[in-house]
Amino acid sequence: MAETKYFLAFDCGATSGRGVLACFSPEGFSMEEVYRFPSEMVKKDGRMQWDVVAMHRHFVTCLKQIGKKGIKLESIGIDTWGVDFGHISPDGELLGLPRCYRDPYTNGIPEKVFETVPREQLYARTGIQIMNFNTVFQLYAQTKAGEEALAKAGSILFMPDLLSYLLTGKQVCEYTDASTSGMMDQATRQFNKPLLEELGVRTDMLLPIVPSGTVVGPLKPEIAEETGLGPVPVVAVAGHDTASAIAAVPASDEHFAYLSSGTWSLMGIEVPAPIINEASARENFTNEGGIEGTTRFLKNITGMWLLEQCRAIWKAAGKDYSYAKLVEMAISEKDFAGRIDPDDPRFAAPENMLEEIKGVIGADATDSQVVSCIYHSLADKYAKVLESLKGFAPFTIDKLHIIGGGSANDLMNQWTADAIGLPVIAGPTEATAIGNVMLQAQAAGMVKDRWEMRAMIAKAFSVKTFYPNKQ
Repeated sequence: MAETKYFLAFDCGATSGRGVLACFSPEGFSMEEVYRFPSEMVKKDGRMQWDVVAMHRHFVTCLKQIGKKGIKLESIGIDTWGVDFGHISPDGELLGLPRCYRDPYTNGIPEKVFETVPREQLYARTGIQIMNFNTVFQLYAQTKAGEEALAKAGSILFMPDLLSYLLTGKQVCEYTDASTSGMMDQATRQFNKPLLEELGVRTDMLLPIVPSGTVVGPLKPEIAEETGLGPVPVVAVAGHDTASAIAAVPASDEHFAYLSSGTWSLMGIEVPAPIINEASARENFTNEGGIEGTTRFLKNITGMWLLEQCRAIWKAAGKDYSYAKLVEMAISEKDFAGRIDPDDPRFAAPENMLEEIKGVIGADATDSQVVSCIYHSLADKYAKVLESLKGFAPFTIDKLHIIGGGSANDLMNQWTADAIGLPVIAGPTEATAIGNVMLQAQAAGMVKDRWEMRAMIAKAFSVKTFYPNKQ
């Protein structure tokens, strides 16, 4: 590589976001977190909403800091969670804040949709697992409620595309994020408009779906000037954060399953085409868009949300457990037999997570026993899902790659290896941001394909392997 090039990833999770600067130089590839900010969910008028205006301000602040350092950016990419969206008026105005997928306004909506389009048909036509916050259910709920913003909308934009729009003034609908909506035809990779019309949902506000790596446009002139960066292009990377994360799995061949571990645990395989049949419908697996035309065949599992909610309750009670302390607590009760199903609806958004868990394992359970229960329950769930994946995979699975923040938890990695009976390769923790910048580098012509990306990632970032203990 003759010269040093810089790319910026805005990696936005459900609780916080980061600006991560990537440097491609003759010495190699490196990354640095340069800015962190809250992904602010606000409650207003009884609604849970995302404060994208505040997030946009944080983006601009981050860009100004980079501009002051005299760094020349090649491009900017944005990834976020899926399903949520904002409404844009025909004259380009943001019509209020996007609803949050944890808002209970879609409770009971899937069952109403099934009265028109039965569950089996909906899955067969979209390949997406049934979760009550899927975009199709949100739009149906808004339609039936006469949502003013929806009625006035000229278009809707998923979260990464909405944030790109606020930076550029240009609207696109990127493939990986659109694929999570429960509205896309897997064969055409465009929205299934006849399906939506059957449900009475408007389709004229849906944009054509574009591939990952599409250049959205340059920063707005006023932002280019304010930040001192000039007209840097914004690239529609794999906008769904899991798609970006899977792009960063440092695998050398196809014989792997992955676990993107964070607030959610997303476990699956990378396959060349969707898997849609009675068995996948029965087990509620989902087919989401991956890079280079691949499909992410996976299951969404409630992840460290369980522990984070308990941790917040403990902190409010004056017990501020560090992550290292939580591991010690789990080890001290490693033989505790209490278990929960992480995906039981009672744990989706309870008033008090700790009380809900104790309602299953016993009201007298200690804090250490609760932590042990969560870790073991997740490991057991991963083992169950992996066994199912083996039945669907068109190849043998001989290892599990764990990526994301959860991959830094050595105890959880070991207990997972013990539960699944296969090696666990943990890391990189920053997989989502890495995949984001790699997609930008590919758009710039610097890497050829996902295997070249993965080889570069494997060389640049260390991983740790955990082998199952013989029982």
